[in-house]
Amino acid sequence: MSDAALISHITALPENLKSEVADFVAFLEQKHRPEKKVKERQLGGLKGVFKMAPDFDEPLEEFKDYI
Repeated sequence: MSDAALISHITALPENLKSEVADFVAFLEQKHRPEKKVKERQLGGLKGVFKMAPDFDEPLEEFKDYI
C-alpha cells in the first residue's frame, strides 16, 4: 500500500478512529525503537583515583572523651 493510499484511507475515517490510528502508530514506533545498550561495569574502574589518608583508621580527636 502506498503512502498516498494509506493517507486517503486515514482521512476518510471518523475522528475517534483517527485518534486510535495515531495511538497505534505511537505504539509501533515505541515497539520498534532500538534499545539502548548498557555497558557492563568493570571492577576497579576508579582504582587510584581516590587516596585515603594514612591515619584513616585512627580515632578522631573529637571522640577522645568517649574512648
